[in-house]
Amino acid sequence: MSDSPGADASHNVIARPTGKGRFQAAIDVRGGTIIADEPVEAGGLGSGPTPYELLASALAACTAMTLRLYAERKGWTLPAYSVAAAHSIVAAGESGTPPRDLFTRNIAFEGPLEGEMEAKLLSVADKCPVHRTLMRGFEIRTNIGTVMPPLTPEPAQQHECDMEAACDD
Repeated sequence: MSDSPGADASHNVIARPTGKGRFQAAIDVRGGTIIADEPVEAGGLGSGPTPYELLASALAACTAMTLRLYAERKGWTLPAYSVAAAHSIVAAGESGTPPRDLFTRNIAFEGPLEGEMEAKLLSVADKCPVHRTLMRGFEIRTNIGTVMPPLTPEPAQQHECDMEAACDD
């Protein structure tokens, strides 16, 4: 991530093509700019994560944050851990079911977990706000024109509040 001014104070995320390669886009976010691209084998420059990798990274980051918050609340000392996530598409079924998106998430601990920690942490992972957003679906409203209307993103503290709620037993 580069050190640009990033998105405006309302926390909108803004993407613009960079003009480099076929796909590269600069995404202004609070705190800086992220470069997104497609892999070289797909005709991109390979200069950044793909849009699906960014979506998977939101799931991985939210899961890692929510697990840490839960462990902190419980007074648990967890071994070091990482959360990996990947997106794929499950092909259409022979019975006519449409293709669907699949996110696979792996949580790897560098040491053993005590007692019932594993089952509880798995349950908490499934309650992280991004996991819930992906599972319940969503609506996308698109505007087009020469003037960008103001957007109303969630309040800055909303994600933290949602993570706190996910940690409630």
